[in-house]
Amino acid sequence: MGKHPFKIEICVEGTDGLIAAQNAGADRVELCASLIEGGLSPSLGVIREALRVATIPFHVIIRPRGGDFLYSEVEFNSMLEDITALRDMGSVAGVVIGCLTADGRIDEARTKALVEAARPMAVTCHRAFDMTADYRDAIEALVRCGVDRVLTSGQRDTAVEGSAILRDSVAIADGRIVIMGCGELNAANIAQVRQQTGVDEMHFAALTTLKSAMTFRNPHVGMGGTAIEREYEVTVTDEAAVRATIAAARAAA
Repeated sequence: MGKHPFKIEICVEGTDGLIAAQNAGADRVELCASLIEGGLSPSLGVIREALRVATIPFHVIIRPRGGDFLYSEVEFNSMLEDITALRDMGSVAGVVIGCLTADGRIDEARTKALVEAARPMAVTCHRAFDMTADYRDAIEALVRCGVDRVLTSGQRDTAVEGSAILRDSVAIADGRIVIMGCGELNAANIAQVRQQTGVDEMHFAALTTLKSAMTFRNPHVGMGGTAIEREYEVTVTDEAAVRATIAAARAAA
């Protein structure tokens, strides 16, 4: 197994998800908005409410938009501003970032600037890592930048498919940076991935979709160009699934 204490992080959308994750025994939460886009920066109000109710640490994703991780100067400046605001709150445990260059490398200048702005908060590189041209070079770049951990599915859609790269990443990291495995993890496969890869930490979402409680539904409007049916669905963290998956992961020790 890895060289760091084993921990499980749950990716959630909003404060209700944080509450479900901590009730289910998570060690930490990644707090996001819009998981349908892979996770965007949550609002200030969501973060403040999370601080009020949290009994476990949470890290806030800093991602101003969906799509790629090649940001304009204005977008990058907004990321710096978000991080500064969180640091000044004094109680947020960490931030989750990721900036790439056009040729698929870690943007070291920007990453170092974000890390420096974030301290003393912890810093995780999100799955922008999985979009890099060479994961070995990317690990070394993140170590040079002072990043604490990297979230990765082994550059594949799922952790099961990426298990060989996850295992190699742990070996390359050699304790210098935490390797946090992710990618369609659930109670049926998380033990296998932990045993095969030796990752330091594991991350999953365990989401379920509920029907909206709205009794009036306008059949003529789909907000943001989405399917109308999606307006009347709510995605939430499944507390029972989180608990079962955590139990399976810990049993694999």
